Amino acid sequence: MTDKKVRWGLLSTARINERLMEPIRNEVRSELVAIASRERKKAEDYARQWNIPRAYGSYEQLLADGDVDAIYVSLPNGLHTEWSVKCADAGKHVLCEKPLVLTVAEADQMEQAARRNGVIIQEAAMMHYHPQTDYIRQLVSGGAIGQIRLVRGVFSYVLENPHDVRMDPEQGGGALWDMGSYCVRFMRTVIGQEPQEVSASQISSERGVDLSFSAQLGFPCGAFGQFYCSFQAFGHVEGDLLGTEGRIHATSPWANQPGYDAHVHVIRHDGSPLRGTWDDGMLDQEVDTKTYPDTNAYQDEVDSMVTSILDGAAPVIPLSDSRQNAAVVVALLQSAREGKTIKV
Repeated sequence: MTDKKVRWGLLSTARINERLMEPIRNEVRSELVAIASRERKKAEDYARQWNIPRAYGSYEQLLADGDVDAIYVSLPNGLHTEWSVKCADAGKHVLCEKPLVLTVAEADQMEQAARRNGVIIQEAAMMHYHPQTDYIRQLVSGGAIGQIRLVRGVFSYVLENPHDVRMDPEQGGGALWDMGSYCVRFMRTVIGQEPQEVSASQISSERGVDLSFSAQLGFPCGAFGQFYCSFQAFGHVEGDLLGTEGRIHATSPWANQPGYDAHVHVIRHDGSPLRGTWDDGMLDQEVDTKTYPDTNAYQDEVDSMVTSILDGAAPVIPLSDSRQNAAVVVALLQSAREGKTIKV
């Protein structure tokens, strides 16, 4: 382990930065040194508010700063590839907010940029860095609930501002990219396979952005993934996994943030797999609960990135995984658009 620190710059003044600044400062081998905006005054005001040493009035100036090692890209989705590649070409490591890319072709561009510059580009899909995700994956792979049959999830909140960037189809807006991409990654991870086919439907805004999205994924093992994500429904986060011998209920499977406890409940029948009536299945259940108190997946995200940069640890989310996640999301959008099942 080296004594060197990773010196971070923030590319944009997006509100999501507030989730990362404290984790960067909490990580003993990190230092937040610079912020960039397209407007110098905005950058200077932001730097003053958040006690950041250097402020730049253009993104290019941040990339030219030789005292910056890594950049957190928190731009709108449609700008992720362009600026992540520019950061890599400037010799900077990149932690880019999810979704990393909007197409498979963009994922290929990212991979090429990382390889030719010898840097790490990693997607900031925060729930994937939290130990809860791996715990659930191990429960499933270890047979804790028998053979997996269904993973189901909900992720929703009300977004009323029609001018929000998440409502802009030109910038990769929509509930699926914003929330559903988490659900897709979770299901791929805990089932341990890639979906073979997907089907979906959506409710769209006048501009064509998906406001609510309902999806089903079919996996080779015979399991299904089902999720609903929405800008139109009361804020809710929940996940359930159903197997042949039990089920898992996760209270916060993809929103592990400070101020909230995350609970994973494992419910099994006392004896053989459930084969009787529904009422019989509710009897003699055993429950194991694991709690992650006041959890913060953003800290895990930053810690992981620093470990990869300084110690050479393999990235938690390799670019190949981001590529595959994007491929599934693109297939879901195609299914909703064309009204048919799509092979992935």
